[in-house]
Amino acid sequence: MISSTATKRTGRERRSAASDRPMWMGKPHPAVQALKAVVLTVACALVILPFVAVISTSLSDEETVRQAGGFVLWTSDPTFAAYQQIFSGGVVTRSVMVSTGVTLVGTLISIVTTVALAYGLARPKTLGAKPLLMTVLFTLLFAPGLIPSYLMVKELGLIDSYWALILPVAVNAFNVIVVRSFFMDIPQELIDSARIDGASEFTVLTRIVLPLSRAVIAVVALFYAVGYWNAFFNAVLYLNDNSKWPLQLVLRTFVVQGQTYQQSLDGSIPPPQAALQMAILVVSIVPILIVYPFLQKHFAKGMLTGAVKG
Repeated sequence: MISSTATKRTGRERRSAASDRPMWMGKPHPAVQALKAVVLTVACALVILPFVAVISTSLSDEETVRQAGGFVLWTSDPTFAAYQQIFSGGVVTRSVMVSTGVTLVGTLISIVTTVALAYGLARPKTLGAKPLLMTVLFTLLFAPGLIPSYLMVKELGLIDSYWALILPVAVNAFNVIVVRSFFMDIPQELIDSARIDGASEFTVLTRIVLPLSRAVIAVVALFYAVGYWNAFFNAVLYLNDNSKWPLQLVLRTFVVQGQTYQQSLDGSIPPPQAALQMAILVVSIVPILIVYPFLQKHFAKGMLTGAVKG
């Protein structure tokens, strides 16, 4: 009798505890789980199928593209003729080198300036920290217009220069705020102990702050790198020499505007224009896809810690 009563009491307590839990902590109904699986499957298909079609089209020959109506979902006889043509020393090869150089140099400059500015704003006794912080926030809320930006770049003599793709966007106010918030979460006792040992500000930054901030720096570096790699509008504004075009501007020219790629290989049948366009598109996407998995693990820690606790 006592055992039965205890069992009933335990069952009531379990049901009471289950009813007290929030809705999102409860076990979902099997029908809800099935619906979630269907929705996720459809979402994944909508993301993966276009990418597979782009790759398949870039690996197809003229006959396959014509039979598929210009967009191949799956090719049974892949060929790399389109990639061989765009990497045979023409405009695409040159633009890849330009984009790679601009991305590497621009990301390095952006990280150095962002970290230096954020560290100065994060220190409580920095001279003029509050007015400078208000200036950074002002640029975040009110962006300069197109004409003033162009006139400034022109006055600095950066027209038709690679620096026009880097310097106007070297510092992003949002990234500065995120890095500053992360720096402010570092215990002040660590910095004070280093100063007692005679460490300078540069030593504190390089020996203490930066090793503890690898996550946020990796995330911000990825943001800057993706921005530099995908940027084309500044190239449209400031670059008059076609030989200095980055990859995204070449992609816009041959894919969006539909201009014909006029570079053929000797002794071979040129690949279809659709395959060439999709090959250029794949080349512009693959570098980011390669870099992203190595930095993905830092996203939650780098962004949430700096944004929520700051």
